Amino acid sequence: MTVPAQFDAKEVEQKWYQYWMENKYFYSVPDQREPYTIVIPPPNVTGVLHMGHMLNNTIQDVLIRRARLKGLNACWVPGTDHASIATEAKVVAKLKEQGINKHDLSREEFLTHAWDWTNEYGGVILEQLKKLGCSCDWDRTKFTMDHEMSEQVLKTFVDLYNKGLIYRGYRMVNWDPEAKTTLSDEEVIYEERQGKLYHVNYQIEGSEEYLTIATTRPETILGDTAICINPNDERYSHLKGKKAIVPICNRVVPIIFDEYVDVEFGTGCLKVTPAHDINDKNLGERHNLEIIDIFNPDATLNDFGMHYKGKDRFVVRKEIEKELSEIGALARVEDYVNNVGTSERTKAVIEPRLSDQWFLKMEQLTKPALAAVLDTEIIKLYPSRYNNTYKSWLENIHDWNISRQLWWGHQIPAYYYGDSKEDFVVAETKEKALELARTKSGNADLSVENLKQDEDVLDTWFSAWLWPMSVFNGISCPDNKEFNYYYPTNDLVTGPDIIFFWVARMIMAGYEYTGKKPFTNVYFTGIVRDKLRRKMSKSLGNSPDALGLIDKFGADGVRVGLLLSASAGNDILFDEELCAQGKAFTNKVWNAFRLIKGWEVDSAIAQPDYAKVALEWYETKLQKTLVEIEDYFDKYRISDALMYIYKLVWDDFCSWFLEMIKPGYQQPIDAVTYAKTIELLEANLKLLHPFMPFLSEEIWQHIKERSAKEALVVSAWPQVKSFNEDLIKGFEFVTEVIAGIRTVRKDKNIPFKETIELKVLNNEKSPSYFDVIISKLGNIASLEYVTEQVSGALSYRVKSNEYFIPVTGSVNVEEEIEKLEAELKYLQGFLKAVRGKLSNEKFVGGAPAQVVDNERKKEADALAKIATIEHSLAGLK
Repeated sequence: MTVPAQFDAKEVEQKWYQYWMENKYFYSVPDQREPYTIVIPPPNVTGVLHMGHMLNNTIQDVLIRRARLKGLNACWVPGTDHASIATEAKVVAKLKEQGINKHDLSREEFLTHAWDWTNEYGGVILEQLKKLGCSCDWDRTKFTMDHEMSEQVLKTFVDLYNKGLIYRGYRMVNWDPEAKTTLSDEEVIYEERQGKLYHVNYQIEGSEEYLTIATTRPETILGDTAICINPNDERYSHLKGKKAIVPICNRVVPIIFDEYVDVEFGTGCLKVTPAHDINDKNLGERHNLEIIDIFNPDATLNDFGMHYKGKDRFVVRKEIEKELSEIGALARVEDYVNNVGTSERTKAVIEPRLSDQWFLKMEQLTKPALAAVLDTEIIKLYPSRYNNTYKSWLENIHDWNISRQLWWGHQIPAYYYGDSKEDFVVAETKEKALELARTKSGNADLSVENLKQDEDVLDTWFSAWLWPMSVFNGISCPDNKEFNYYYPTNDLVTGPDIIFFWVARMIMAGYEYTGKKPFTNVYFTGIVRDKLRRKMSKSLGNSPDALGLIDKFGADGVRVGLLLSASAGNDILFDEELCAQGKAFTNKVWNAFRLIKGWEVDSAIAQPDYAKVALEWYETKLQKTLVEIEDYFDKYRISDALMYIYKLVWDDFCSWFLEMIKPGYQQPIDAVTYAKTIELLEANLKLLHPFMPFLSEEIWQHIKERSAKEALVVSAWPQVKSFNEDLIKGFEFVTEVIAGIRTVRKDKNIPFKETIELKVLNNEKSPSYFDVIISKLGNIASLEYVTEQVSGALSYRVKSNEYFIPVTGSVNVEEEIEKLEAELKYLQGFLKAVRGKLSNEKFVGGAPAQVVDNERKKEADALAKIATIEHSLAGLK
């Protein structure tokens, strides 16, 4: 098979991915082997491939391909998430472009548009993952709104409700006025923003006296229903039983007294707006205050907004400041930095809002989830520093608000049959709901038409927390063969930003429904940032086109570039040069293979001694690498594992090993060495395959004709054998010897094709095992061990060994004497400076021991070099 001169990434990627798919190498069914299972963090159906996806899914692919090579039954389940808020926003925007308002449609009509959009765009990102080389079992692709998946979500809701863990409550929630839905606490991102603090005067009813109260949200004045003061604050004790007048709306409100108010903070007076602040709501409940909600769902003002009705809250803020000033109620305004809650999805500023919502009690669910990670380490987080983050959240958790005011998603299976808020039942189907409603109401005449299903849908994460179970139908059919074989899964690879949203909740769900962990290890990737440490985003314009990078550098080049800098949990400072480095590595390996394939093989010639030594050394280095990378994988140090393989292949195989065994110009290589070299190359390809699947498969298939069963993707991981560590240490010494020979040749203009003699004063007692390698790579005619320094020779040192190369006609003796004398002069000056330090008692007595030891080492090295140069000069003169 002819080997192309250039590695054509595009052609190779398409060819082998299609080949892998046609032969179903990624397909998995339960069998007698040990399973290795990963479930993909399902990307949103709104998503397209970005750098975070590239990193996360490359790591997953490395793990799954390695498991496949190690003989495990590797199953990587792909899928997408319906992403209620994001997808509904996309559909609404598309409808708007067509001149259609969502609220002019029925729910069914809107969902038809949503499904059309999902069917058209929802699978885009999965197709893009194939370009990256992801070896998912695509036959198992799941979507969180598939019928089987939805059935499990509803079954879970009903079960938790029947257990008393889900309840409906009128609570203060986080309201996203752009998406027009409530959010959980975890979906609110707090940002420091520059704002203003408005000091407003409230007049005491029937008096000229007023109270000054500070607020950052003057628009909420229109919803004030009390003024609150600490009962121990003597400044205001005369106001007990009095009332105040709210500016602009002129509402008369009570002055209440509660120890909640901090006497020392501000003026000691607090305006109370129970509809728009959680603490104010609590005060309102204690003092039976009126609740006045001034906002519409889109955060424009409603009828309570008076002449501001219909205007946006931030517009009103500016206008109300002006009106307060005009009526003399604004004491002063000052700049103020405030923590503002924003929506994780839409970035809109959150409004606290009172609303009937569905909640899941969390206290009971957190106990086994905490113990699994912190007490028993049944589940391990990498890096372990995230244990503290996990612990802090679970120990301070609030009940989970699981309802969303959207149409796209899993509609809550609660059915109302009467006028009271309590006239509802919860069931998986309308038919079951009717039975329950007739029983609960005592009305046997109720019909399906009398039932009205709750309008809200469930939080997207309420389906995602079931993912490791639901992808195997483990909720609806917990005794099925696949679920019992593949669950618990092995590794989860995800970002630390969803440790609360997803990771912790999956652990809770796993223990609630199976009594088992959902996975064993959680590997947290870092955030991909640009060279300025900014998080990559479309808005900043600093996120490269992921597919464009693959097109430019090849999938293997991009994978290597990302992983070389991606240590667990640490942010990645992305630079395209990393991908260029990955592409250069691809070309290096390809060219090394071309070199090997270009050699003529002669079975009639004997194997040279240097080849035997080279093969033994590289086999040993390979075995050490296998042990090292096994340890790195065990610790989830994927980047370190790749770097170790990178150095093995680039430095040891391509640079040293091939040079050691390479036959002379236009000379053949012996068959024994060639066969073993191919064997070692194949071992290299197996190590590279998880990281560089396309390049490795291409070379593997070029080596010889192979059947489908012999493809690299399903071959066997190299076996670890015992090895001699001394051989590796010995070769490290030898590389310095060879480097010294090459330096002398270069500095003294001795052509490499000219053979030279080498004499060794073996003070180190280094073994002669590698002498055949030194002779070959240094083009040494004879290598002789001597017992004393050699006169009339060029010399250099490696540790305490001295190496002498007799002067040949190529060397200009006068120039060499001049160079050596200059070097001697420099070293003598250097030695004088070092000895000056060591003779200084203050330095020796006051400097750290390590610093003093380093100076003494410098002194010894300088003395040894001076002695060698002086001997060389004596020989040359």
